Amino acid sequence: MSSREAGGVGMKEIQRVAVVGAGTMGRQIALQCARHGFPVALYDVMAEVLQEAEGWQRQTVAAWIESGDLAVADEAGVFDRIQHEAQLPNALAGVDLAIEAVPERIALKRDVFAQLDRLLPDNGIIATNSSSIRVSALEDATGRPERVANLHFYLPVWDSPMVEIGGGSCTLPEVLNALTIFARAISLVPLRVRKESAGFVFNRVWRAVKKEVMRVADSGVASIEDIDRAWMIKFGRSKPPPFAQMDRIGLDVICDIELRYAAESGDPEDRPRSILTDRVERGDLGLKTGRGFYQYPDPAWQRADFLDPDAGGVDSS
Repeated sequence: MSSREAGGVGMKEIQRVAVVGAGTMGRQIALQCARHGFPVALYDVMAEVLQEAEGWQRQTVAAWIESGDLAVADEAGVFDRIQHEAQLPNALAGVDLAIEAVPERIALKRDVFAQLDRLLPDNGIIATNSSSIRVSALEDATGRPERVANLHFYLPVWDSPMVEIGGGSCTLPEVLNALTIFARAISLVPLRVRKESAGFVFNRVWRAVKKEVMRVADSGVASIEDIDRAWMIKFGRSKPPPFAQMDRIGLDVICDIELRYAAESGDPEDRPRSILTDRVERGDLGLKTGRGFYQYPDPAWQRADFLDPDAGGVDSS
């Protein structure tokens, strides 16, 4: 059995992929697939988002080549395998796996799932990249609930090489096996979610971290910068600390996720804090808008003197 063969009788191996949504996550998933030999169609309803995604992908590949992470000779092949598509029927033609990567709003995802079900070949798998929504809340928007699953990636995909794989109320084991083999084929560690849970595996932990750091800052206990300083001093500065990480994900995305958790739990304490919602209302969404918890392109947390002893105690700007 090859690395791409799907387990299970009657399960077609995953050979061709479509990613629906060319935002921060979708463009990365598509690039990871193409880099590892899979033809992939990247679709978005907005032509300007598709154009921006392609430009970003080319910059990323150029950076890989410059760092020696990718051979110059492989660049053309990567982009030959990516189809940037503004028409959904074209994107889904002949596809074995469609990965939905649209904003974290259940009504929108259900609408997308219904479209995918109508257009995808009968044996195609529909997967959601949702970071908080159980697939059982989406599966009945399709006529193929047994072929629907969660397939949750992390940012940046190549620097956080794992993907969470979970089923709904009637997902076939063969589908989960096929997705596990696919994950390995694109150099990601498959994490099997054995029981449906909002937030799955890592995000259950990450949710507790982001909720608490926002509560500490919002209640005036400490500044955003000092909370991030404490994190970096304790765990190192090779990865973004919590507030910087939320900026990278997008504060609108974070807010949608927090609202989803609150809706599921019914606990008012789970609703997003004003330190987040005020920024979203202003349009300060993080890295993608140039301002969030930090200002870009030169955020304070990346400066050489951020962890100097004289830097602590500075109020948020």
